[in-house]
Amino acid sequence: MKTIKELDEIRKSVYEKVKTRVGVESKTEKKSILVCGGTGCTSSKSPKIVEELEKGIRERHLEDKAEVIKTGCFGLCAKGPIMIIYPRETFYTMVKPEDVEEILTEDIEKGNVVERLLAKDIETETLAHTLHELGFYKKQHRLALRNCGRINPENIDEYLAFDGYKALEKVLLEMTPSEVIDTVLKSGIRGRGGAGFPTGRKWAFAANVEADQKYVCCNADEGDPGAFMDRSVLEGDPHSVLEAMAIAGYAIGSNQGYIYVRAEYPIAVNRLKIAIAQAKEYGVLGSNIFGTDFEFNIDIRLGAGAFVCGEETALMTSIEGKRGEPRTRPPFPAVKGLFGKPTILNNVETLANIPEIILKGAEWFSSIGTEKSTGTKVFAVGGKINNTGLVEVPMGITLREIVYDIGGGIPNGKAFKAAQTGGPSGGCIPASHLDTPIDYDSLMQIGSMMGSGGLIVMDEDNCMVDIAKFFLEFTISESCGKCPPCRIGTKKMYDILDRITKGLGEEGDIEKLEELAQNIKKSALCGLGQTAPNPVLSTIKYFREEYEAHIKEKRCPAGACKNLVQYKINEEKCKGCSMCARNCPVSAISGEVKSPFKIDPQKCIKCGLCMQKCPFKAIEKK
Repeated sequence: MKTIKELDEIRKSVYEKVKTRVGVESKTEKKSILVCGGTGCTSSKSPKIVEELEKGIRERHLEDKAEVIKTGCFGLCAKGPIMIIYPRETFYTMVKPEDVEEILTEDIEKGNVVERLLAKDIETETLAHTLHELGFYKKQHRLALRNCGRINPENIDEYLAFDGYKALEKVLLEMTPSEVIDTVLKSGIRGRGGAGFPTGRKWAFAANVEADQKYVCCNADEGDPGAFMDRSVLEGDPHSVLEAMAIAGYAIGSNQGYIYVRAEYPIAVNRLKIAIAQAKEYGVLGSNIFGTDFEFNIDIRLGAGAFVCGEETALMTSIEGKRGEPRTRPPFPAVKGLFGKPTILNNVETLANIPEIILKGAEWFSSIGTEKSTGTKVFAVGGKINNTGLVEVPMGITLREIVYDIGGGIPNGKAFKAAQTGGPSGGCIPASHLDTPIDYDSLMQIGSMMGSGGLIVMDEDNCMVDIAKFFLEFTISESCGKCPPCRIGTKKMYDILDRITKGLGEEGDIEKLEELAQNIKKSALCGLGQTAPNPVLSTIKYFREEYEAHIKEKRCPAGACKNLVQYKINEEKCKGCSMCARNCPVSAISGEVKSPFKIDPQKCIKCGLCMQKCPFKAIEKK
């Protein structure tokens, strides 16, 4: 266990070594080579890059010139593996193990930049020597992600160097529990995991309930397709979540916390285990924290990847060792939650903001974002967009800014069609709403929702009927099946959508979908069922003409629904090379060499191989 004085000494000594990472000059000339150790870059061999760097430094005797730090996600996943070399902040992208030799020779030994590894800014088409020169980062404001890509997440000393556990020290030595809750309330922070309920109010409810035991839970079970915000925080800055949970425990009168994290996040789970062990060793978790009588412990519980366990009561039921099914509310968890005791549940991103709010104040946090949606929001941006990755932006930024200024626009000059926010519980935002501010209330007004932060971009080639079917199919597969509206109603909706995409839609199907959707929203037991119809309702609202084309004309305008697509050979473009016929797996194409070929629609299985192989672009999809 460390005393307050010992922790302060660690902060000062380590900060002197790491302050170049925040743009502060240091007396040391030793370079810090930070390599992304998040899941994305790990899958692209970043551990091998670290291994080669460490080996090369040893063999070249460069220990006094450079050190290697495996860190968290830098955000620009499209360009991974990523490396930053301080103090110059040289930003290398798409690094491979075989690049290490050149980096050590040119950058570390000679001080030259390896220009071929620099990223090119999409808008200016110029090489960016540092991340600050890339459009991807210019409008970002990293609060929850403040330490991701900046510290070694497996070293508590580096977390301490950037004011780690100072917020916990402050609340225990200078604030009462009610003052902590009041600060969180005044900050205006709302839950980042879905519906956006005010965090301070949730804490206040639990604090006001008398009980012999209370619990603090962290929801790290993000299950939205394409979402990895919480995973990245846990991989890059796990101590921020532990510190926030201890603060929450002090505020409501709890001595026990649980982190419910999906087992599919092995790197995050491992770093959480390391962080908890280090925190206990240093005495910032356990008993008599900072010399007070406050005690707080944290345990990890692994989830099996059930989407429904993202719902708070289902999550708590799972922690209890039972089948993860939602419970009726009231009573709400703040009154009767985990093991029947008062419980608060916050998601990872929400908690990651808490230490900064305590240290910098409610007014500072509420000055960021909008009046009713304060602070920042982390989004996992994916789909048809150039800069896929993790972004953190002030609330109130527009969708257009995220897609074009940060995301770099749509690949191959395609037109933006829609963006899905909120995952399977959210809605599709059309191009006509590109200038909508991204905040809780604005998204609700246009039929979508913030959700946990998944943002999937779609272009002109996406069929919105098929997209609605995809998200509904996901929800059906993840439903716990406890209530009939969700178990039966969503399946009926899916069956209608399936018929429509196969060219078997009928007049009145759209109205049936709308009626079913409204009934499910009103009667389903939990948030999963109540929001399941949202993708269908939003696509009907903004893309009704696509539904009508499928039903009335038996045509998919985007050419995405296989049963409604026809391949035809343009006789004027066809040179009779026979390439299409030679590649057709079912012999559906016939003709004579040097004469236009033809496709038999009865035999065609619509695999599209002929279109891919035609050297003259003579095959058209209609």
